[in-house]
Amino acid sequence: MVNETMMQAFEWYLPADGGHWRRLQEDLPLFQKLGLTKIWLPPAFKGTSADDVGYGVYDLFDLGEFDQNGTVRTKYGSKEDYLALVESLKQAGIMPIADIVLNHKANGDKKERFSVLRMDPDNRQNPLSQPFEIEAWTEFTFPGRHGTYNDFNWHWYHFTGVDYDALHDETGIYLILGDNKGWADQSRIDNENGNFDYLMYDDLDFKHPEVVNHLKDWAGWFLTATQIGGFRLDAVKHIDSEFMADFIQYIRTSINPDLYVFGEYWKNDAGMTQDYLEQVGETFSLVDVVLHMNFYEAGQKGSQFNLSAVLDGSLMQANPDLAVTFVDNHDSQRGQALESTVEEWFKPLAYALILLRQQGLPCIFYGDYFGISGDFAQQDFRQLLDKLTFLRQYYVYGEQVDYFDHPNCIAWTCLGSEEHPHGLAVLLSNSDKGWKNVNMGTFNQGKVFIDYLGNCPDEVVIGQDGWAEFPVEAGSVSAWLDKDSLIN
Repeated sequence: MVNETMMQAFEWYLPADGGHWRRLQEDLPLFQKLGLTKIWLPPAFKGTSADDVGYGVYDLFDLGEFDQNGTVRTKYGSKEDYLALVESLKQAGIMPIADIVLNHKANGDKKERFSVLRMDPDNRQNPLSQPFEIEAWTEFTFPGRHGTYNDFNWHWYHFTGVDYDALHDETGIYLILGDNKGWADQSRIDNENGNFDYLMYDDLDFKHPEVVNHLKDWAGWFLTATQIGGFRLDAVKHIDSEFMADFIQYIRTSINPDLYVFGEYWKNDAGMTQDYLEQVGETFSLVDVVLHMNFYEAGQKGSQFNLSAVLDGSLMQANPDLAVTFVDNHDSQRGQALESTVEEWFKPLAYALILLRQQGLPCIFYGDYFGISGDFAQQDFRQLLDKLTFLRQYYVYGEQVDYFDHPNCIAWTCLGSEEHPHGLAVLLSNSDKGWKNVNMGTFNQGKVFIDYLGNCPDEVVIGQDGWAEFPVEAGSVSAWLDKDSLIN
């Protein structure tokens, strides 16, 4: 069995030149060398404009095929390029994962008039007005598509709320009134701001049977048209959890029983994360936000952070089979709404913690591998990640033993398996130079170990009893292995 690794194959500030699908196709040999088994692609659907990153979704049936919102292609390219990339990834044994944005729709084609309540943005349960009429862009007819693939039109009653009143030219959070309207049930939605059903744009009403049936129709079309292997679900804490569980169950029962799914439940709270998993019947994985925030805090605090507690509260620790671990992503990178960028000095340690351990599915961020340019520039970590992914492919196997016994220096070992017999010892320090006395097993006795990452120049000889003392430089990470195993 080979260790799985995923890459998030985009970052927020990519050039809006329509060439990203083709660039990813050109990088396919690199992705194979990295041992990637899954690639999370950005939203492929027509957005508000040619430079929409993908989260201002306009038309789920337009993958860069129709002239809508001033463009045929999306930011990333054409439908033809997207389908070619998906097929190439599958041929290479890498599962393509689509970023699915169901929470809202943007850039309606026509205005409609209906009654609303203006709600307190800090407590969406609290109305600030009596019922009154507004006009909003809630009718979606997709004139550029002319009913191709699906002729469903959206109207105001398919949404729970909007954020712009065109009649009075005012912004706010407006709860749409009508039969069976209102926010999602409080027990099935995040409770931040009183009720966090509403996030942005025109918010879908998942209580409406026409909405539910239409999304099921769309899922059948999309999965058949693209043959995509998995879904990444955007903003699930804003979507009725009962709908989400039923929707995925429907797909696996009626369309693709093997669909891999993970969701973005952005909550730095271990208890609420676990509660959400239970609400959806553990039918899909979640990104490990608690672990990411631990990394963020560790980078900020330096030696004042208790490194032995770095996994505390994480999904990686509590529910590893449903944990997608990551260091940074498009939301946490600098300049974004959820900015919580892990400090550059700590990123090598953080990536070692997700790539050189056996729990969770680690996800490499495109911006960390290739770097980020522009106003929020960041260096690339390509050389480091090349080495860590090599180790993950060949050395992160067998019994894993933790030495999390010091607040500034921790270690763990992977003792190897029959198929991958070479052991690995990983050490991290967030303070001064440190060391750990660890057991590599008697089958490694007398062997000479080196730091494959090149941070420590020393060589370490394993004792006859299998024990050895390994060093690590200050604020650094080392990954020790039998130097002869690199030849053999």
